[in-house]
Amino acid sequence: MSRSSRSQVLVGTADGLHEWGAHERSQLVGREITALAREGGTWWAIVENQTLWRSRRDGSWGEVAGLADPQVTCLSPTASGLLVGTAGAHLFRLDEAKLVPVESFEEVEGRSTWYTPWGEPPDTRSISDGPAGTIYVNVHVGGVVRSTDRGRSWRPTLDIHADVHQVLAHPEMPGLVFVAAAVGLGISDDAGDSWRFETEHLHGVYMRAVTLAGDTILVSASTGPRGRHAALYWRRFARDEPFERCRQGLPEWFRGNIDTYCLAASGPVVVVGTHDGVVFHSMDQGRSWEMLAKGLPPIQCVAIG
Repeated sequence: MSRSSRSQVLVGTADGLHEWGAHERSQLVGREITALAREGGTWWAIVENQTLWRSRRDGSWGEVAGLADPQVTCLSPTASGLLVGTAGAHLFRLDEAKLVPVESFEEVEGRSTWYTPWGEPPDTRSISDGPAGTIYVNVHVGGVVRSTDRGRSWRPTLDIHADVHQVLAHPEMPGLVFVAAAVGLGISDDAGDSWRFETEHLHGVYMRAVTLAGDTILVSASTGPRGRHAALYWRRFARDEPFERCRQGLPEWFRGNIDTYCLAASGPVVVVGTHDGVVFHSMDQGRSWEMLAKGLPPIQCVAIG
């Protein structure tokens, strides 16, 4: 195992939370960690798809709130407060120690058309906070909906049949939004009013994860939902150039899809976790990689501080 000396790396697994950086430790052992998010010096985690936990100053964790039903699927700090998505395509806001439904989200135009290919109700899959209080929420399968008034109202921005798995707003450039979808990388320069999809030089267009490392965007891509021939790619998003495959230090192919929340970046540092318990990290925006850990339980999410 090698160590990332510059960053705090958190890895949520099917059996606990693992950390590298200033500290190397495991916490919440015996609990499944399904999502992580950072808010200033505070970390948030979804545990067992039911409870919301927060880090303490001493590095320990404490439970803040929970839902018996529906299952909690994703979270994000936003201009409207901490938002939590759930199964059934619902949205909640943390209000002190309670998760309160965002009623306006229940009234989104086109909600009745949201679906899943297997017949179950759709889920709120990812949330991203853009500049100036704009919030984007990805429903699977329901496209991406947007709020420009801190969650008081919402409207759809993307054809639901693009089958989006993650939405990511640029934190500093208003209107620039990315989606990892079943049809490639979606890019909007106008806050979701219009979209284009880019797939040049990809071996497959099916994407589950997207992250930003400075001026570089990284995506996971494969040939389909079962993850055959999965790989990572990078490109500088402000330039008219094709994707390049991430090769140095990585396996020729990943055994399964790199899932939503299993690819994260902060500055030039990038981390990716696999379902078979391996973590790789890059210090140069994904051009080269080293193994950080192996032999972990199935990885559900990664984050960098």
